[in-house]
Amino acid sequence: MTINEPFEAILDEVAVLLGRAKRPLFITGAGISADSGLPTYRGIGGLYNDRLTDEGFPIEEALSGQMLARCPEITWRYIGQIESNCRGAGPNAAHRLIAAFEEEKPGLWVLTQNIDSLHRKAGSKNLIEIHGTVHRLLCTACNDEREVEDYAELTLPPTCSKCGRLVRPDVVLFGEMLPQLALKQLARVMDEEPDIVISIGTTSVFPYIAHPVWWARQNGVAAVEINPGDTEVSMIVSHRLKMGAAHVLTALWDRLHRQTG
Repeated sequence: MTINEPFEAILDEVAVLLGRAKRPLFITGAGISADSGLPTYRGIGGLYNDRLTDEGFPIEEALSGQMLARCPEITWRYIGQIESNCRGAGPNAAHRLIAAFEEEKPGLWVLTQNIDSLHRKAGSKNLIEIHGTVHRLLCTACNDEREVEDYAELTLPPTCSKCGRLVRPDVVLFGEMLPQLALKQLARVMDEEPDIVISIGTTSVFPYIAHPVWWARQNGVAAVEINPGDTEVSMIVSHRLKMGAAHVLTALWDRLHRQTG
C-alpha cells in the first residue's frame, strides 16, 4: 500500500502482516514514551534542542564521556535533569501492548533507544536497550552496580558505597561506544531475519536504528513506520501510519483480537 491510501485500510493490512509474523522487530524512540508524559528529546540530551547549558556548553559536550571524566558535576547535573523528567512515569498502552504481543509471539524483539526503562517495566523481556538505562548505576572503579528508581535519593555526583569512587549511569554518553553485548544481540536478531520491522517514534538518524528498516526494504520484508512526523526512513517503509504509538498499537491489537460470532 502507498502512504496515500486510507488510514483504516493501512491499519487492516498491517494487522494482517503482524498477525502472521513470528519474528517481529519493534524499533522504538522517544515518541513511544510521549503518552507517558516524557518529552520527545533528541538523543540523550535533546530536552535542550540547540540551546547551550548554563555553563555555556553544547549539551552534547556536557553529556559526553570526556566531560564526565573531567567535570563529573556538570555531566551529572544534566543527567539528573533527564532523570527528573522520567521520574514517576509509567508504561503507557504502547509499551504494554508490545509486551502483550511478545507473550503471543516469543520471537518478538524490541530495539529501543530510550533510557527510561519503560519497556522493561511493561514486561518486555526480549529487549535491547542500545543506549542503556538511566536507572542502573555503575562504579567507574570497582564495577559495582545497583538499580536506582529515583535520583532524589542520591547526592550528585554520586560515589560508590564500596570504594568511594565516582559512579555513572549505565547509559551511552556522547563520544562513547555502543555496548558490545547489545550490538551482538542485535546482530543475532538480524541473523534470524525478522519477518516484519516496525519503527515507532524515532527519527532514525542513527545508522544502527535505520539499518533494520533498510534491510527490510532490501529483502522484501514489510517495514512499518508509526510516527506523526517525517523521519529518515519515511520514504522507504512499505506502510506509514502518521499517528501516535498508543493509538495505532491499540487499533492493531483490537483488529487482531476481535470477538467473532
